[in-house]
Amino acid sequence: MKALYDVLAPAKLNTFLHVVGRREDGYHLLQSVFMLIDWCDTLHLELRQDGQISRSDEGTDLALPANDLCVQAARALQAATGTSLGAHIHLHKRIPAQAGMGGGSSDAAACLLALARLWQVALPRPKMAELALRLGADVPFFLLGRHAWVEGIGQSLQPVALPSARFWVLKPPVGLSTPAIFGSPSLKRDSEAATISRFAALGPDQIFKFGRNDLQPVAQMLCPEIDQGLKWLDGLGLQGRMTGSGSAVFAHLPGEGRADTGLGKPASGWTAQVCSTLEAHPLADW
Repeated sequence: MKALYDVLAPAKLNTFLHVVGRREDGYHLLQSVFMLIDWCDTLHLELRQDGQISRSDEGTDLALPANDLCVQAARALQAATGTSLGAHIHLHKRIPAQAGMGGGSSDAAACLLALARLWQVALPRPKMAELALRLGADVPFFLLGRHAWVEGIGQSLQPVALPSARFWVLKPPVGLSTPAIFGSPSLKRDSEAATISRFAALGPDQIFKFGRNDLQPVAQMLCPEIDQGLKWLDGLGLQGRMTGSGSAVFAHLPGEGRADTGLGKPASGWTAQVCSTLEAHPLADW
């Protein structure tokens, strides 16, 4: 095998995100449900015999760092398996950056799975999950390949069933710094812990209304565009909330059909897309 093309790396949305505590080392303890949606980056990977890792990209006005998460994932897998092979990674970015949609983490997980196949190397699943967590808190979720109940700092994952659904997802032209949100003294850090059994017992009409995003009030102070997007969704009769650490916001679209694609967007420069949940990650069987 010399190459793998059209490898999909899907985004995620947080149906809710509660901050339930903080560890002594400063890491925040979270509860959330992550769901996979069909807004995807695409990766093309070509084998290199010289052991070098190179990367190119398209689809973004922001130059990706030379040592982005894809490159870090490739080098981590090389070190863990001892392979002498390398790869060129071409990344077509479609998932907005600094949106709370997990684009970089999803790209890293897709790289781990695709390069393991391209290089014909294997790691036990717990070892691969450990490797993923070192790359970033969201990377293990994308390796799991299913919607998940997430706890701790992102390392505790339990698959959950979610109904098929569509969402209107909006991203303003500005992003948000995750450290700035978690470092804010205004952040609520003592939400009451929920239970997966309570969440699983919710009906289809309630499951996407459960809880809230505890990061949202701080994010709205740091980024007024988030408030603009939420008010715009409210004007359409839709209940919006921010995903992850923002700056993207989303709203559940009731009913069937794709007519909602004509809703438009709040202002020039915004990115807007109707997305659907995925039954599983495109690489779930890898």
